[in-house]
Amino acid sequence: MVVKKAGKLVGIDVKAHDLRRFAATYASRAGTPLEIVSKIILRHSNLATTQRYLGEISEIEAMRWIDRLHS
Repeated sequence: MVVKKAGKLVGIDVKAHDLRRFAATYASRAGTPLEIVSKIILRHSNLATTQRYLGEISEIEAMRWIDRLHS
C-alpha cells in the first residue's frame, strides 16, 4: 500500500514488485554477480528464473560493458 500510495502522489502506477525488479536489475547492471542477485536479492532457487526476470540487455548496454572490460 505504501508503494502504491507514493506512486499515486507523483502520478506513477507502481507496485512493490516493480521496485523488486528495479533493485535486482540495478544490482545486476552495477556488476553484482547474477548468482548473488538470484539467491540473495530475489531469493530464487533457480538461476533461469532470475535470467527471465531481469530480461535482456540492450545492445548499447552490452557494448558499454565490453568497453569497460577492455579499457
